[in-house]
Amino acid sequence: MSAHNGTAPFRFGYGTNGLADLRLDDALALLADLGYDGVGLTLDHMHLDPMAPDLPARTHRLAGRLAELGLDVTVETGARYVLDPRRKHGPSLLDPDPDDRARRVDLLIRAVRVAADLGAHAVHCFSGITPHGTDTDTAWKRLADALTPVLDAATAAGVPLAVEPEPGHLLATLADFHRLRGHLGNPEHLGLTLDIGHCQCLEPLPPADCVRAAAPWLRHVQIEDMRRGIHEHLPFGDGEIDFPPVLTALAETNYQGLTVVELPRHSHAGPHFAEHSLNFLHQAAEAATRTPSLAPVPAPPHGDPSATPEGSTPS
Repeated sequence: MSAHNGTAPFRFGYGTNGLADLRLDDALALLADLGYDGVGLTLDHMHLDPMAPDLPARTHRLAGRLAELGLDVTVETGARYVLDPRRKHGPSLLDPDPDDRARRVDLLIRAVRVAADLGAHAVHCFSGITPHGTDTDTAWKRLADALTPVLDAATAAGVPLAVEPEPGHLLATLADFHRLRGHLGNPEHLGLTLDIGHCQCLEPLPPADCVRAAAPWLRHVQIEDMRRGIHEHLPFGDGEIDFPPVLTALAETNYQGLTVVELPRHSHAGPHFAEHSLNFLHQAAEAATRTPSLAPVPAPPHGDPSATPEGSTPS
C-alpha cells in the first residue's frame, strides 16, 4: 500500500466483474498474489450466486478464504443477468410492475446480508434507467420507496448502502444523489459510490473536485479511465483522466474504503489488466506523494454539486 504524506493509505481492489472468466477462488488468489488489498465482489451466477441454495454457508466459506488471503471486500450488485436472463440489469428499482421491483429489492437485501457476513465495508447499488412512459416524479417515488426496506436492512446490519450515479440512469449525477437523500430524509446509512470515470464522463467538476464534493458521503470508489461524454470504461492510460490529483483528493479527504478497478468489459484479458492496473495505480500514488497539494476549487453547495441535468445520458 502507498500512503500520501502520512494521511490515509490507498487501498486498491479489483472488481470480479472484470474477472468473469475465472473461478472465484482463482480470481481471489490472483488478486492476492498481485498485491491487491481487496476485491469488489459482484454477486453473479459465476461468483457467489445470490439466488442459488445455501447462500449463508457459501458466504461463510468465502469469508474464511478472504481472511486467509488478506483481502478486504465490498459487495457490488451490478450483475447484468442475475435476475432476468433476457433483460440486462433487469428488473430494476424503477420497473412499473411492483413484483418486479420487489425482486430487485430482495436481491439488494440478500447483498446486505452477504456484506454483513463478509465484513464488507459497503454494499453498492444503482437506480436503473427510467422506464419508457414513466414520468420523473413517479420514478423518484418508486426509487425512494424501493430503497426504504433496503436501507432498513443496511441500518440493522450496520453496513452502508452506497448508491452509484450511473450515466443514463435516473440517478446519474452527484446532484441526483442529493435529491435521493432529500426524498429519504437524509438517512445515516445512505452513502455514495463514486465512479471516477463517470465524473470525467459527465460531471461539471474535475474528478478530483468531485471526490472533495462527495467526501462526506463517500463509502465506495470505483476507478478506471474514461473520456468526456463517452460512457466507456477504459484501461488506465487509454482515456483522459489525470490520476495523481484524484488519489491526492482521496487521501486528503481521509477516504477509508477500497478503490476498486472497474473494467467489466475486459474479462477476456482479466489477469493482464489486473496486473497492469495495479502497477499504474502504484505509479500514480507515487506521483501523488511527490506533487504539492493544490488548493481545491471550491465545491458547489452539497445540495447541488452538479450542473448536469438529472437522469441525463452522455452524448
